[in-house]
Amino acid sequence: MAVQNKNNRTKNYTGDIVAGSLLITESRKIAQLLLNKVNDDQWHQAIIVDNVLQKRSPIAAKRQAQLIKNRLTLMKPDLWELICKGNNDVSVQALLSAAIKYSRLVGDFLDQVVREHWRTFKPAISVKDWKYFIEICAQSDPHVLEWTESTYAKLKQVVFRILAESHYINSTRSGQIQPVIILPEIRKYLTSHSEWYVLRCMQATQ
Repeated sequence: MAVQNKNNRTKNYTGDIVAGSLLITESRKIAQLLLNKVNDDQWHQAIIVDNVLQKRSPIAAKRQAQLIKNRLTLMKPDLWELICKGNNDVSVQALLSAAIKYSRLVGDFLDQVVREHWRTFKPAISVKDWKYFIEICAQSDPHVLEWTESTYAKLKQVVFRILAESHYINSTRSGQIQPVIILPEIRKYLTSHSEWYVLRCMQATQ
């Protein structure tokens, strides 16, 4: 998701996904809160007082809840329904679609790196691929160069975990690429809402 900084320069890439990967269990709970149309007081009660995300501190709970909310509110309530009521595979792909919509870092890595590896029969992605991808990102969005080395490493960890959780790689350690077929429910949502960029990214291994 592109955002504007205070100098009105478009930023294509943001690093706030360091707060978590797909967060499947937590996201189901947040999706239900959104479907329930909770107000601010009810949100605070659920996240901070009741600690429905079961985090060790209110700060951690608030941070993850906000990241998930930011992702999900870019999508329509019918996707929240799929997250809450769909089986695990449907929920995972729904959450991946929201993560891609929110973060071009996730989407472009799938669309550019994973797709190219799949097309050219390269069996796995690696840290080297991540570093090259970041260099490409910096060419179109120089603010990427402002990130610290620890941020680069954490972002790589989160993006690779997202790919593992959604089965595009068999593990974060091996990086072995696997084919993923978009489920009918997810394809229907993406096409009906004209989410063409998201759809293209998710078709990286087709």
